[in-house]
Amino acid sequence: MIWRCFVYGKQKNLDRATRAYDIFAPLDGRFARNVIVQIKNGPLDFQVREPASPLFGSMPRTNQMIELQITQEYTGQATHLVFLVPQWKEVLDFDTHARGPGSTVARVVTGKSFNRSHAGFAGVMNIGSEQNWTGHLFAQANTYGFGRLAWNPSLSSKQIADEWVKMTFGADPVVGRTVTAMMLRSWSIYENYTAPLGSNYMNDRDHYNPNPASRQNYHGATATGVGYDRTVATGSGYTSEYQRPVMEMYESVQTCPEELLLWFHHVPYDYRLRSGKTVIQHVYDTHFDGVEQVKGLIEQWQTLNGRIDDERWLHVLDRLHQQLAHATLWRDSINGYFFGLSGAADAQGRPIKVPDPAGKREGRSRIATRDLREDQELLHVELNQNFFVSARVSQQRRRLNDAWFTACRGGFASAEHRLSALP
Repeated sequence: MIWRCFVYGKQKNLDRATRAYDIFAPLDGRFARNVIVQIKNGPLDFQVREPASPLFGSMPRTNQMIELQITQEYTGQATHLVFLVPQWKEVLDFDTHARGPGSTVARVVTGKSFNRSHAGFAGVMNIGSEQNWTGHLFAQANTYGFGRLAWNPSLSSKQIADEWVKMTFGADPVVGRTVTAMMLRSWSIYENYTAPLGSNYMNDRDHYNPNPASRQNYHGATATGVGYDRTVATGSGYTSEYQRPVMEMYESVQTCPEELLLWFHHVPYDYRLRSGKTVIQHVYDTHFDGVEQVKGLIEQWQTLNGRIDDERWLHVLDRLHQQLAHATLWRDSINGYFFGLSGAADAQGRPIKVPDPAGKREGRSRIATRDLREDQELLHVELNQNFFVSARVSQQRRRLNDAWFTACRGGFASAEHRLSALP
């Protein structure tokens, strides 16, 4: 019997990150021998970055398995290229210190740390009715990567990426190097233009579009600072749920890993990171950088024209252009939100678009840039290496139809014919 450790409901502690631990840790040793508790990789809900759940090191008398989300609910869904294996590896390699150093999550969920008879991996899958099964061709790599890690969690992200690329695109070394590099950078790129430093729930309730104002109780942004104080000393006490060496690392702002700084600490906007940048400048920079990095992914993919069949090459190119449009929306939404709160100018003098109060609709803030909620959205499709065309395609027809692909593959005599042939 598998029991999922995912809970809602009101608790004394308002910090939702504490709830699974508060409910399940006291039950350690009370489950029957044939029961396995299924624990999410992080304590919240598959955010772009979370710490490993403290339950992994806190239930030595209970069979445990890890739950990973393959379907990219919060990481771009079927539009953004985000290879999640590096994220999963970070959790699996995390040292809980439950049996001293070396008590990794991987050892817990394979039954080795606590000598348990039942353990394993569970995945929230992303198989659907699309011809390629997953919507985005590259999302297949997450399904494949999950299976490989379940059988052998010691494999590296690069090993898994290399395997998938060769099986998907063949043995061309140029394709292999290019696509593997794109995949291994993709998680950090998505993190850059969405929610860096461990901030979370910057999204709207569709879990796709940006709307940081709707989730302030999760990321803790105010006029003076940002982050959620989860320390024992001054916050929710969440850090106490970890073993002492881990708790002490997260408790101190000086020793907390910066990629999780805003998960564990509320800091002023002028707090200096180890890079010398202030937190607010880091927010601005990563969001601008993230958009440029998506442009870099497009440039890398363009170099493979002729090395990959037209249908898959055009499919991925289309998704990458959708990703660029959405990354731009994320950049403007998040930077505008924090500029509006902090009043801090960008040190590099780049323009920051501020949310338009007059544009509020159904309680959601609209940014004074392209709004992907509108009935129309801009899709960019490359018809050859040097010609781009922008097509207004209704949101109800986001997938390019068969006629569109036939036209692209068949070619056009002139730019005018290309434009007139748009569906």
